[in-house]
Amino acid sequence: MAEVDYSLLDVPRGQPVDDPVAFLRSAVAWHFGEDTGCAFWLRAAKNLDFDPLTDIHTFDDLRRFPNLLGELRDAPVEDLIPRGYGTPVPIPLIFESGGTTGSPKRTAQLPDWVEQVTRWQVEDFAMGGFVRGSGLVCLMPSGPHGVGYFSREVSRRLGSAFHGVDLDPRWVKKLTARGAAAEVSRYVDHVLEQAQFILQTQNVANLHTSPPLFDAIARDDRLVDLVNQRIRYVLLSGAHIDVDTLELLRDIFGQTTITVAFGSTMILSQLMTRATQDGEFVFHPRSPYVVFWVVDPDTGERVAHGERGQVVMNHISKGMFIPNNLERDSAIRVPGLPGQLGDSVGEVAPVATFDGEAVIEGVY
Repeated sequence: MAEVDYSLLDVPRGQPVDDPVAFLRSAVAWHFGEDTGCAFWLRAAKNLDFDPLTDIHTFDDLRRFPNLLGELRDAPVEDLIPRGYGTPVPIPLIFESGGTTGSPKRTAQLPDWVEQVTRWQVEDFAMGGFVRGSGLVCLMPSGPHGVGYFSREVSRRLGSAFHGVDLDPRWVKKLTARGAAAEVSRYVDHVLEQAQFILQTQNVANLHTSPPLFDAIARDDRLVDLVNQRIRYVLLSGAHIDVDTLELLRDIFGQTTITVAFGSTMILSQLMTRATQDGEFVFHPRSPYVVFWVVDPDTGERVAHGERGQVVMNHISKGMFIPNNLERDSAIRVPGLPGQLGDSVGEVAPVATFDGEAVIEGVY
């Protein structure tokens, strides 16, 4: 394999590297080198019908990898840390998926990547309309979920107090799966009651929550009044929202900027959000670290621009390598930004079933 420059993988950096193919070549050499790769991929490579070190030349070649995401449900996190980081081994942050389609999958996010994502999110919050200096009410999961960690850190860097209300999305999904609608309603009331205490007493102008919870807020006259009095920036993430619902929420909360984020634990980040002229949102992966393809799930071929398909996600960084992951999301394929690799997406929505299991979003 040609000589590679591992410094291309270093983060944080303000702009991505100029040569994405050289970046990919370095990433593959890193993750599949005996001295630099992690135990997970070095073990998996022995069962591949190709040699990543000699056969992966372009991003399209990532399609050759099998989707091994299911193995992240059981893999020891120590096996996910590349040997090239040396000793002592950096202590990772362990973030898990929501468990929508089975037991959770884990990622080990190392300090360099965590700093990169934090900087991106600070930019995203600030560009979206975050009110610096006024508190952030966060009705999102913490615990094993990355969203709570990043929201707290971003709030701190933007000079705002963080007011967290915890959320257990896995419990809500269990309730939903067994048809316990009344229990789900009581749980939502419990979460919103805590939010009301904060809204009534604290200096807050920012709110981060999920579309289902914000929809529940919009159905409660007391909370509508409090949000309209105090909140000027709302970020919705963690579940999907359709255009009609978004327009209704904008009517109810007419003085509040509402924006939407889309991310995934399995890409270790969230996408850039851009509003279209008609008020919809388009999401752009940050390539070359994250590359999307929107495909026909039956053929694996990319759909035409403007058509709906299922999203294949690729994450390539120094800390983790997750290629060719057919996700539970469908989306409209949208042209990417200038210089971007792969597809951008709009009108993201869950598929009905995934890996033989019904997809339940619940409140997150």
